Amino acid sequence: MILLTGFEPFGGAAENPSIDAARLAARELRDAGGDAVAVELPCVFGRGPGTAGGALAAALSEHRPDVVVAAGLAGNRGRLSLERVAINLVDARIPDNAGGQPVDAPVRAQAPAAYFTSLPVKRARARLEAAGLEAEISQTAGTYVCNAVFFELMHLLAGSPGVRAGFVHVPPSGGQWTVPRIGAGLAVVARCAAEAGGGHDDAVTAGAES
Repeated sequence: MILLTGFEPFGGAAENPSIDAARLAARELRDAGGDAVAVELPCVFGRGPGTAGGALAAALSEHRPDVVVAAGLAGNRGRLSLERVAINLVDARIPDNAGGQPVDAPVRAQAPAAYFTSLPVKRARARLEAAGLEAEISQTAGTYVCNAVFFELMHLLAGSPGVRAGFVHVPPSGGQWTVPRIGAGLAVVARCAAEAGGGHDDAVTAGAES
């Protein structure tokens, strides 16, 4: 089972390509004979009812996925960004959809400082580029709800080493980045993680100097 997640619109926007693309990716995977589902997450910090963390936990419990590809919008990026590290920090530049704006708070108290993705991000980047989809490895998922979901995802799955999971930031829709094209990219990432050997990544450089 492959679980894809995306977010509801936030910041006054009328739509969010992350959830629309996640739904298209799930449909593409199902049409190819796979077992996949897309779930929309609220753009709200926290772990209770009506929050991103609460909705994520419910989706993991209901679907028991083998692969999780969480997606979120990054308005300043022009490529599919495969996130490498989730940090235990919330520093919200703008309020979430419930009006919350935590500053310098942990995602989870008494939790590790960071988690690494378990998706084969370097291999997925190569597959995306081979398909004509611009992609990059990103060393930070920011400090907003996207990073909080990424951190919560990896924390919840820390006791399930067989599940491959991580986060992908998607660019705004428009120009070359139509929602179907973004969805096709998410499907590439999911298939790469789901295949045999998807728990091991390629030994190629993807470092950053700054």
